[in-house]
Amino acid sequence: MEAVFNNFIWSACYLVVLIGLSAYGIHRWSIIYLFLKHIGRESKPQGEFAALPAVTVQLPIFNEYYVVRRLVNAVAKLDYPHDKLQIQVLDDSTDETRDVAEAECDRLRAQGLNIVHVHRTDRTGFKAGALENGMITATGEFIFILDADFIPQPDVLKKSIQYFTDEKIGMVQMRWGHINRNDSLLTRIQAMFLDGHLLLEQTARCRSGRFFNFNGTAGIWRRQAIDDAGGWEHDTLTEDLDLSYRSQLAGWKFEFLPDIIIPAELPPDMNGFKSQQHRWTKGSIQTCKKMLGTVWRAPIPLILKIEATMHLTSNFGYLLLAMLCILMLPQTLSSHHSEGAWRTLLVDIPIFFATTVSIATFYICAQRHLNPRGWMRDMILLPMLLSLAIGMSVNNAKAVLEALMNHETGFTRTPKYGSTVTPRATKRRSYLPMKSLLPVLEMLFAIYFAYCTLKAALSLQFTSIPFLMLFFVGFSYVAFKSAISWFPSLNNSATTTPAAA
Repeated sequence: MEAVFNNFIWSACYLVVLIGLSAYGIHRWSIIYLFLKHIGRESKPQGEFAALPAVTVQLPIFNEYYVVRRLVNAVAKLDYPHDKLQIQVLDDSTDETRDVAEAECDRLRAQGLNIVHVHRTDRTGFKAGALENGMITATGEFIFILDADFIPQPDVLKKSIQYFTDEKIGMVQMRWGHINRNDSLLTRIQAMFLDGHLLLEQTARCRSGRFFNFNGTAGIWRRQAIDDAGGWEHDTLTEDLDLSYRSQLAGWKFEFLPDIIIPAELPPDMNGFKSQQHRWTKGSIQTCKKMLGTVWRAPIPLILKIEATMHLTSNFGYLLLAMLCILMLPQTLSSHHSEGAWRTLLVDIPIFFATTVSIATFYICAQRHLNPRGWMRDMILLPMLLSLAIGMSVNNAKAVLEALMNHETGFTRTPKYGSTVTPRATKRRSYLPMKSLLPVLEMLFAIYFAYCTLKAALSLQFTSIPFLMLFFVGFSYVAFKSAISWFPSLNNSATTTPAAA
């Protein structure tokens, strides 16, 4: 009797987790539908400014030795009247980056460019604090924000500023490109992840009138939209998402421009990618805790409240996925062959369609739109993309739990290496992450799923093997690539390739 009760409890927990994941999968289907429905509607500015407005370009940086010179010089080439352009290098650096940035600003200022180097020794608020500090001396009516690894084309500001002729527009977001997309398997998969988010989600939400967010960079703000929202706040790690919701709730409209692309650098190593994902995940849950109640109290349509809820809570999916990993073996052990046909028909197939198929369709749709002729070439990476998402679940579930428990952590920068760094320089100044025991846990999960796969094979449950292999490969890949940083000789050889990309 006790065994039956225990089996029931495990099965119930397993089913609840799957239903939760399915809810997010169904929401993903709705995003695909909205994207396909609105993709044919071209974004056009309402008009053109008779005289271009004043713009402040803000460049928040922290220890960006490899890329700061490239960034400042690219911004200096913007095709915009110099008397209407102010450039702020908002520098919180504690290394040689400060000297490089200051020298570049001095050189360009001598050439007649309005550029200032603003250095803080107190990193209060991290990036949000730097942006807030920059607003004190910003002279522009509009604020163009670029992270250190972005390389704007000269005409990007002139093209995008025209959308502000609509006085209701508070922010214009441009799409990210990927300068090192083809460097490695990891960067190719990251590019596919971001293409899905930056193309499908942003387009679908923007053109259907839902809330969507500034991505922290490659976007232009109307200063009034920032002020009306209460300015930059630094009580979350995703100040961009937080400000986006506050600004839209204040009545401002946002515009997404998928055809205007600003190239940037993807994290070339697993620990940089994990650090970035941890920050984004934790910050989104912090923003969810801060803003979700405000959204539901706001006088806006119910459909917007539901969509905002799915958007702000979406990273809870990682926590559910981590729970699924733990529950999978007990559920496998408690299953009976007599349940097989009915369970497959009534549970497994619908949930598989709602979760795995929705994710695959989501990324296929993005790649097919971006590369109509060659999209099939990237589809060979789809199983690896699914595996990487699974392998990241422990890292990101940890971020969710930290946010829920109000565990404070600093703003961890994502290492960037640039495109002109020599192997020798990379070895001397390689931003190695702190060692963590997380790869050990991820490797234990890999062993766990190797056992689950073996058990499924011995039980003749052959339909389960491909699914279980996604988990095994994902955790093995993430654990191995993370643990490389523990061995300096291997890590130095690994970082020279991205640096030269």
